[in-house]
Amino acid sequence: MKATFRGGVHPSHTSKRPTQSSPIREYVSDTVKIIMNMNIGAPAVPCVKKGDSVKLGQVIGEASGFMSVPVHASVSGTVLSVEPIPYLGEGPAVCVTIENDFRDEWVELEPLGNVEHADTEKIIPAIQRAGICGMGGASFPTHVKLSLKPDQHCDTIIVNGAECETSLTADHRLMVENGNRIVDGLRAVMRALKVENGVIAIEDNKPDAVRAMAEAAKGRIGVRVQVLKTKYPQGGEKQLIQAVTGREVPSGGLPIHVNTVVLNVGTCAAIADAVIDGKPLISRVTTVTGCVRKPSNLRLRIGTITEDIIGECGGFSEEPGKIIFGGGMTGIPLPNTGIPMAKSTNGIVVFNRREAVSVEEGPCIRCGKCVAVCPIGLNPYQIKVAADADDLEKAKALRVMDCVLCGSCSWVCPSRRWLTASFKMAKTKIAMQARRAQQGGSGK
Repeated sequence: MKATFRGGVHPSHTSKRPTQSSPIREYVSDTVKIIMNMNIGAPAVPCVKKGDSVKLGQVIGEASGFMSVPVHASVSGTVLSVEPIPYLGEGPAVCVTIENDFRDEWVELEPLGNVEHADTEKIIPAIQRAGICGMGGASFPTHVKLSLKPDQHCDTIIVNGAECETSLTADHRLMVENGNRIVDGLRAVMRALKVENGVIAIEDNKPDAVRAMAEAAKGRIGVRVQVLKTKYPQGGEKQLIQAVTGREVPSGGLPIHVNTVVLNVGTCAAIADAVIDGKPLISRVTTVTGCVRKPSNLRLRIGTITEDIIGECGGFSEEPGKIIFGGGMTGIPLPNTGIPMAKSTNGIVVFNRREAVSVEEGPCIRCGKCVAVCPIGLNPYQIKVAADADDLEKAKALRVMDCVLCGSCSWVCPSRRWLTASFKMAKTKIAMQARRAQQGGSGK
């Protein structure tokens, strides 16, 4: 049976068509700009300087705590600079720029070998050394997610192959072309956590991926494929868990609170590379689509600059109005094409000027559609009233912090209310308040 969840919307799949049958091809640029804060948590600290020679896979940024991951050179060559650059967060990001010598000379690696025979005590440390964080967009450090507390128990690992976001097909192609590697990564984690149930969840609009992953899962202990109904945001962690297991993550809770861990397919493939070959995360598959002459699924080295990526896809097919990292529902707009991609960059979508025009919001007509589609069961109308009035306490009481910012309410609203934008701003303000209170309480 096809699994699903309550709520959600059905955006058109036409935006996926230009790349859903495009095989992954590799592109390597002559320069990369690798930022140090590619994960949720503390940024890495640069450990190289201008003029240093580096090898492929060499640590160039050391983790600065448990909620941090190391950063590695994605090319071999010479460090041109170590300096802050404008990026997509609240402030500049420290960036290591490397000129590629195209020798691809690797640093010495520490492989563990076959995932079915690797020492289980060494698997999570290998993931941590490899600098792996969530590659579906969340960028949460993977070793932290897998480091369970004594009172926590996991009985199910779900591999997220839904890829419900508009325009993106990178995960789709990875499943079709590298299914065995994904299953290897899943099995490594299953063995490390002593979990017997591994589920690869895929929407039914990807039948070739379903077949490929079912074939890859044959004979692998405890691994099965679950077909999902195609609906957005089917790939959200909480929605995926509800669809596959019937369990509901509590308000403010995490997947582990219902004995579940969710990993993206790209993350699983990176785990396999780390365990089998000892290779750190230095590349990923990214969909490049929209107003480009040659929409593609590219395997890119981390830190490849957007301008170079678009050039590899033939350049713009018409005047761009907006470029985003991610998909059309949750993507982040770029200020310019000089921004480098990161570990979590699963897509680069170029909109033309007409598509990029911002629509003025109209008055709410009390239709209730936003309530009907919210996958968390919130009341978006009430939350927006509180958020726009800057009544953060009321917004918290209405569970704005549970909002996953999927954009379903904004997508379905006939008045084009800026619902998701208001919720994101409210969540940011509440988080800043909490940080200030914590710093005040600690005397900082």
